Amino acid sequence: MTDTTLSPNGPRTLLRSLWRDHRVCLTTATILLLLAVFDPLQAVESARFAGASLLHTAPYLLLSIGIAAGAGATGADNLVARAFTGAPLLMIGLGALAGGLSPFCSCGVIPLIAALLAMGVPLSAVMAFWLASPIMDPSMFVLTTGVLDLEFAIAKTFAAIGLGLVGGFVVHLLAQGGGLSNPLREGVGNGGCGGARVRAPKPVVWRFWTEPERRATFAKTAISTTLFLAKWLLLAFTLESLMLAWIPAETVTAALGGEGLLPIATATLVGVPAYLNGYAALPLVGGLIEQGMAPGAGMAFLVAGGVTSIPAAMAVWALARPPVFALYIALSLTGAFAAGLLFQLWSLA
Repeated sequence: MTDTTLSPNGPRTLLRSLWRDHRVCLTTATILLLLAVFDPLQAVESARFAGASLLHTAPYLLLSIGIAAGAGATGADNLVARAFTGAPLLMIGLGALAGGLSPFCSCGVIPLIAALLAMGVPLSAVMAFWLASPIMDPSMFVLTTGVLDLEFAIAKTFAAIGLGLVGGFVVHLLAQGGGLSNPLREGVGNGGCGGARVRAPKPVVWRFWTEPERRATFAKTAISTTLFLAKWLLLAFTLESLMLAWIPAETVTAALGGEGLLPIATATLVGVPAYLNGYAALPLVGGLIEQGMAPGAGMAFLVAGGVTSIPAAMAVWALARPPVFALYIALSLTGAFAAGLLFQLWSLA
């Protein structure tokens, strides 16, 4: 085996590897280090704020981890495959419901979509699942309740399912006219962990603790989920502390506050490039709402960011043909704006 540290490219390779595997933690550490050098008081305050916020959300975090680990150990995510059987309109409804409620692993969503389309499942049903899936799942519901509130979590769940339903029906109507045939790019297959669940779904074993392999899966998933959520939430809470300290409330209120359509439209568009991660976005939106952001704008930001964030959009672009990609983006943005508007009207009622 070659020792990469002895080669000219060794240090560079090592740095790339460290950044790839620990970029979120390194980013948080870098922010705190820079603060310690240039603004020590803010460094202490940011560290205190992040720690206290993480402690406050700990009960919801533990429940969220348990849900994710239990889904992997029991095989509950195999239930998603059962949503894509039956009449087209029924499949749209079940696809939207599965997308909004299923604890499906993020690594499996794109292969799952490829598998469904390659197997001939109508694009309308797949689009319903595709649009709803990134917005909400049981773990996200629990954390949204803890970081924001229960009303916001319920509204976001309805937004996810509603966006899936509307998107699925729109695609169904377009497909009736002969459009959107052959949605996958050339060479995209139906492989991957998500595709396997559809091709050969396995039974769900709720008493997972009786099998050593499933207990091991539970432990592995719990550890990986804990590390994933902790590092993203620490970064988010650190950024939230800086946002609360450095961004005047009047600025947020002027740009994203109020009762008109402009704040919601602005949040919808800003959500695309500014969205970090579904879990990390929650504290940021909570901080913005404290600063004067309209609730409807917060909802629009979360929905638009979840579906059309740059990483998610890149994955869709790699998988689908340009017309399908364009439709996906258009449905996401209009749906996010509508969700924000409806939530704003509900908040004012």
